[in-house]
This record gives sequence, structure tokens and C-alpha cells, in this order.
Amino acid sequence: MKQAVIFLIFISAFFTQVSAEARENNVQKYINQLKQDTLYTNAAVSIMVMDEKGRNVASWNPDMPLLTASTMKTISTGMALRLLGPEYRFTTKIGYTGYIKDGVLNGDLYIIGGGDPTLGSRDTVAYPIDSIFGIWAESIKLAGIASIKGNIIGDERYFENEIIPESWAISNLGPTFGSGPSGLAFMENTQEFKFVHSGVEGDAVNIVGTYPVVPGMIIENDIKVAQKKSGDRSSYHTTDLARVIRFSGTVPADREIIEFTGSNKFPGAGCAEEFRKYLLAQNIKSNALSYDSRIYKVAPYDQIQVIGETKSPKLASIVNVTNRISNNFYAETLFKTIGKTITGTGSYDSSRVAVLRLFKEMGLPSKGYTQVDGSGLSRQNYVSARFFCKYFSLLKESNTFGDFFKSLPQPGGPGTLKNVLTDMEPAVKSRLHAKSGSLSNVKCYAGYVERQDGGMYYFAILTNNYSARTAQMQVGIEGFMKELLK
Repeated sequence: MKQAVIFLIFISAFFTQVSAEARENNVQKYINQLKQDTLYTNAAVSIMVMDEKGRNVASWNPDMPLLTASTMKTISTGMALRLLGPEYRFTTKIGYTGYIKDGVLNGDLYIIGGGDPTLGSRDTVAYPIDSIFGIWAESIKLAGIASIKGNIIGDERYFENEIIPESWAISNLGPTFGSGPSGLAFMENTQEFKFVHSGVEGDAVNIVGTYPVVPGMIIENDIKVAQKKSGDRSSYHTTDLARVIRFSGTVPADREIIEFTGSNKFPGAGCAEEFRKYLLAQNIKSNALSYDSRIYKVAPYDQIQVIGETKSPKLASIVNVTNRISNNFYAETLFKTIGKTITGTGSYDSSRVAVLRLFKEMGLPSKGYTQVDGSGLSRQNYVSARFFCKYFSLLKESNTFGDFFKSLPQPGGPGTLKNVLTDMEPAVKSRLHAKSGSLSNVKCYAGYVERQDGGMYYFAILTNNYSARTAQMQVGIEGFMKELLK
């Protein structure tokens, strides 16, 4: 009887293994079909599926490094969590130079940035800016300051002055997704503009509101009214070379009120100016203009008397937003923070060095990996599918994996995978946890699939340089993910 039971268990385990291997073979069969599809044969493709034992379950060019787009965020966020911990908070400090006499600060007030990417953000993860300003103002009052005979300085020195990564295309610098990191960020380093017009074709479109105000900023506005239903054909140009922004093009006559948000390359000055106006409403006066540390001769840190500070939300919450909605600005800040923490210098070069050190500690070879920014917006990032799989497998062994795993979007859930695998049962597709990535002629997915038996697959599918429409490529990519979920 006992021998019969053992035999049945053996047979059951054998057929379970055979069944699992058959399902895995179906994934490779599907990939082999893609190899015959001209949409994919005319593109560069790297695919790999790996199991928890490190076995190659299915693949196609697994060692070919390709553009990653936003799947690169999985490296920036995963390494930030591993290095700093989910409880980490960024700190912003308030301090002054000079001396206080009879309620008057005879010196400058400093907002000392500590890299907090959520400061002034409109995202629900961030603390309201009025509450932050209120804490700063209370610190000033408790220090005995009733007025400031000096300037308010937005101190951005925490990071090197690289608000525009050198590898980004110039066409990416104006949109909000092209907002680079700074030591003192404000409103995710964006700026809002409100326009109105007469509705008469050919008339000028006027700016009636700007937030935050950047002192010394020259706004060249050449937007005109076009005929109704002509569409928004306006454009916005900005760099960090000069405090000049330019609007041009046309907007349709049937859009009476236009609101636009673009990248702000001078966030420190904007933060300082908005706080100056807040203090003025609290009857705390200062000099009429605010400055940032890029144009103002700032004092050494050891000469600034710190009187207060505020903390960001926890890193785990910031990472969750970064991966869920694919926030480029947060990812860039996390990448630079890694470099700042390990090397003491918050630059892109130091960040690349720091991440390689973390990989070495993990026992992860860097073959198939090149990273030049934190978000994946650069077209100089190259990673192979095999590297992603090895990275995900080692990350799963870290004590911060739970927070990282929870940050990855799922099909049908909130975030960038909401409209992926719409024809699958929720209980099935929810086993996929992945980051998507898109650039022109680039579509990628990378992450984890929970197996039905409780195990885990690691996968990456990277497609580059295709000539078809992305919607056409998406059909084959989702077909691959469907087979993987089976």
C-alpha cells in the first residue's frame, strides 16, 4: 500500500513537471512565431524568460543590449531602495547668514535643498506646499526674525548643476517629462502658464498667469489665434543657458482659456520667489527679488545657521509613484541620490559609478548594461534581456524587494499597464508585475510573473527600431505575455 502511494505521488509530480515544461515550451514556440513575423524580423528584439533556478525558459537574442525606455526605472528605483531603505526621507533645511538684531535679519535667508523631488509637487504623495511653507515660516518666527534685510536664496548645491542631462534630445527639454533633477526642486521642476485670447483669428494670445514666478525670466510669447477646430499647434522652448523661454505657433479660436505646463530649468529661484511672497503675506518682508545658488554668491554651508527643516514622504511611497505612473523626474532624482550617497557627489558620472558598485556587492556582472540617466529618456541606455532577468532575480533576494514589487504596475490596475491585456481575466493578468517603456520606435516590458504553482518568472521583452506602428507591435508583445501567464 505504501509503495503504491509513493508511486502515485511520483507519477503526479512527473506529470506536473511535464505539464509545466509543456507550458514553458509554448512560450518559446510563440517567440519562434515572432521570429517569422516581418514586424519583428525588421526590428531589433531581445527577449528572455528565466525561472528562479536561473534556467533559461525561453529567449530570443537574450544578450543583445537594446534601448530600455522607462524599464530603466526598475534599476534606479530598485537600487535606491536597496541603498537607502524604504523609510528614507529627503530633508530640506531653512537657515540664514548674518545676525539677528531687534527682529531684523541682517543677512540672507537660505532654503537649503536636499534633493526632495516631492517639494511643491501636485501629486497626492506630496505634502501640500502651504503646509511646508508654514513650517518654514514658523521656524523663522521662532528664531526671532520679523523682517529680512537681505535676500532669499534657493540653494541647489546638493546636486551638481546638471538639470539637463547631456544625453537628452533637445526636443525633450520643454515638455514636463523632460524636467531634470536639481538640489532644490520645486513643483517637479515644472512651470504653469495660463493664456487667454479674444477669439479673433490673428490676434495675440496673452499670458495672464505664471506659477512659480522665476525672477529675471524673459518670456517671449508669439502665439496667435487660428481658426476654430484647427488644433493646438503651439510650441514651448527652454534651456538652462539663459532665463529665456519662448512660446510660438497657434491655438484654435474655440479654446478660450489655455493652460500649459512646461519644464522649468530654474526651480531654485522659483521656490525662493514663491516663499518670499508667502512670507510677505505673513508680514515678513525681505528684498524684492529672490535668487538661486547658480547666480548668487552663496555662503559656505558651515557659515549658514540652520533653524528648521522639513522631510519628504518615505522613499517607498516615492518609488511607488515613480514606477506606477513612470515619473521621469522622480527617477532622475533617485539616480542622482544614489551617486550623492555613495560618492559624496551628486552628478551623473558619480551615479553611474555608484550603481556599478551596488551591482558588484550584489554579485551582478555588468555585461549587457549601460546606463546614462535614471529614467530611460536617454537614447544612450542599453540593457539586454538577460541582464534584466539576472537583476530581477537578485533583487528578489533583498530585504527591500517587497516595496519594489508593490510599486510595479499590473494590467488593469492603476498606472501605465491599465490598458494592457484587457481581454484577460483579472485574476490571471494580475499575476504580471512589470514596468513598461516607450520611446519613438521603442516598446519594452520587464518584470515578474507569479507562477500558478507559487513560483516566479523573471522576464524582459525589448523591441527597438521597428518601422511598424507601436499598436501593431503591441499585439505580438501582449501575445508573448499571455503565453507567459499561462
